[in-house]
Amino acid sequence: MRAGPVLAPRLAVGVVVAVFVSISLIGFVHVLFLPVGVGGIVLSFACIVALLLLQLLWYAGEPSRFRSPIGYGILAAQAGLAYLPILIFGQAWAGMPGFLAGSVLLALRPVVAWPVFGVIVASMGFAQAQFTGVPVDILYTSVSTVTTGLVVYGLSRLRALVVEVQRNRAEIARMAVLRERLRFARDLHDLLGYSLSAITLKVELTHRLIEKAPREASDQLLEILDISRLALSDARTVASGYRELSLEEECRSAASVLSAADVNVQIDADHTDLPVRVSTVLATVLREGVTNLLRHSKAKHCEIIIRQSRDHATIEIVNDDVHRARTPTPSGGGGGGLHNLSVRAAEIGGSVTAEREHKLFRLRAQVPLRPQRQQRDQSDVTSQPAGLPGDPDRIDSVACTELADDRGEVVADRADREEES
Repeated sequence: MRAGPVLAPRLAVGVVVAVFVSISLIGFVHVLFLPVGVGGIVLSFACIVALLLLQLLWYAGEPSRFRSPIGYGILAAQAGLAYLPILIFGQAWAGMPGFLAGSVLLALRPVVAWPVFGVIVASMGFAQAQFTGVPVDILYTSVSTVTTGLVVYGLSRLRALVVEVQRNRAEIARMAVLRERLRFARDLHDLLGYSLSAITLKVELTHRLIEKAPREASDQLLEILDISRLALSDARTVASGYRELSLEEECRSAASVLSAADVNVQIDADHTDLPVRVSTVLATVLREGVTNLLRHSKAKHCEIIIRQSRDHATIEIVNDDVHRARTPTPSGGGGGGLHNLSVRAAEIGGSVTAEREHKLFRLRAQVPLRPQRQQRDQSDVTSQPAGLPGDPDRIDSVACTELADDRGEVVADRADREEES
């Protein structure tokens, strides 16, 4: 599993070492053809090895240490190893200052490095003019120094870049896991929260009707069975991806649940066939709106308005008696559910607003009929719904806790109503 991430840096190091050793061997072979004796050959080999080790051990490491006092000292030592042997070996050593040219680009600031790089190239052209004076040789030596310097610079940065890429890939993978966990927690809240609240409400209603109206209680039990089957289906599909919802079915379900809660509901729907993603977002908004109504209010009236224009589709959920509400806001801080709605709507270019007017609470969502996924930066990936902790390992447990809280609040609401009646 980890062979790929480990292999890439090793391969980069192998390429760097192979190229640097090859360049050094070329210079050493040129020295072998000179009449310098054994002592000269040993001296040239020692200089080449020292120059190569400085290049590999220092400039193939982290770029942050290049521009440091030690780095400048190593650069000075490398300059000595690149130029002083020219006094002994002459033209055979003309390829070695290319290492110095590449190191200058690594160790100095660009505003200084490039002029110094040009000085090194010019100095080697001048040296070649002293050796042979042939224009072709001068041009060849200058171009060779430029090429060697750029190769040394590029390959010295190669390993650092490969390591950085590996780190970024690991971070992207971590973000992908975090995003999937957030999606899972969001879907659990949006899909199962409504079903559990509805089941709790209908069980309470059935308990009151079981002796007074057995037939109506039986009908309620059948509806509870249907809702529980839907919740089971939601639980199975939430882990596999985005679930499609029918706006019409959600309207019928909302009317049934609200009527069971003694809420006078009016649904004014004026729309034709909506795109699947638009219908799903609006249905999710309707679910969350009904769930919030049951959790945070003792509403007696609720109005659901659905409109479709040429370019947009909107849904408004208005209910009364919101003195117990926490005035949630879609942007966060008031509840994970409404924040999740704003995230879903924003993914297709829409928006969600929630506001309280006197004792009326209005939840409104508007989405375009031609959804276009908006581009989001990494800060959106790491942003979390309100109420979820920063540790991704706790996201699933927090989502389940929210659902348990939903159920407890619904039971408390029903108990309050029975006491008032």
